[in-house]
Amino acid sequence: MSDRFQLSYPKKVRLADISMREGLQHEEHFIPTDAKVYYVEESILAGFKRLEITNLGNPGIMPQFRDAEDLFKRVRDSRRLSRRGVNFDDIELTSICIREGAVDRAVAGRKEGWGPDRIGMMVSTDEEHHFANSGTTLPEYWEEAERCIRKCHDVNIKVFGTVSTIWGSPISGPTRFEDALEFTERWLSIGADDIEHADHDGSAPPNQVYRYFSMILDTLPNTDIHVAHFHVTRGWGPANTLAALNAGVNIHEGVLGGIGGQPTNFIDRTPVRGTGEYYYIDPNVVGLGSLEDMLVMMDEMGIETGIDVDRILSLGRKWEKTIGRRLRSESILNGRIPKKPREEFKRKGLAGKKAKRGEKPGQLYPSNWPEEVDLPSEISGKE
Repeated sequence: MSDRFQLSYPKKVRLADISMREGLQHEEHFIPTDAKVYYVEESILAGFKRLEITNLGNPGIMPQFRDAEDLFKRVRDSRRLSRRGVNFDDIELTSICIREGAVDRAVAGRKEGWGPDRIGMMVSTDEEHHFANSGTTLPEYWEEAERCIRKCHDVNIKVFGTVSTIWGSPISGPTRFEDALEFTERWLSIGADDIEHADHDGSAPPNQVYRYFSMILDTLPNTDIHVAHFHVTRGWGPANTLAALNAGVNIHEGVLGGIGGQPTNFIDRTPVRGTGEYYYIDPNVVGLGSLEDMLVMMDEMGIETGIDVDRILSLGRKWEKTIGRRLRSESILNGRIPKKPREEFKRKGLAGKKAKRGEKPGQLYPSNWPEEVDLPSEISGKE
């Protein structure tokens, strides 16, 4: 088949499972640490090398992560992973650390042997949105981030910088791609190891995703430093993933069940500080791209992920039991696309009827039809 009929995209991608952090921070009941350990173990055994598992920030604001230190220690000390021969030199465990206090906690944990391999900090190109999230001005935060990157690199922790409100701000409205590109360059100039390009509220239509990432890769072509991160509030998740792939992005993040959102305002029926007024009340209308759907789509496209798709689909069904509701993954309901005939769905009698009519096995058209189709030129476009 001619290349002009082929969609262009990487034939191999790197996927990150960020279910334990991004996926859980919007849930209104505390997920037990035992469950979190189990899902992290299963994700690693399914082939994931990049996992974002918690937030080391103030547990008073985000009590879903009050077990952050315990979770890190239990994953690193996992006998189950040890018995399976998992080498943590090949695994990258990430924590979000928006402010310097959380970064200091990560650095201390690293020195003690349990801390993260990588942490994430975040800026928004809209300063109003940034201030709502972090409580700092942008210049103030840039100075803090520069200090934090130095602290992390001193103990061999990588740092990714998130650029948010790329495709618009829920507070201030339209934003400019040029600002996001400059923010990306600023992150890299102060030592960030990679960049998460984030649509944090589902504002990005696919054509603008393609345009933005094409612009980014034209300026900064090293695909090792760019991560695509899409929220799905308007159903554009798979389309945006495809658009980013088409632009050449080969590192993508997703969440089991397609859940996630802003830090919850409630935990186990108790009000907490959480996000405040800017909060999605219905958890079924927010979230990130579904890992299950992403994997099935990429598998059908012939993209190598290194992930055991069937194991993740099985894990996703368990995840729904843990979360306690039907989630946002279509592949959990419909499974993978069949790769062989399904005898149980065949209607009996086809072969007999064809024989009775004098048709050959596999014959698709009446025998008196011409072998080749000859269409009028006004239809075929051929002279």
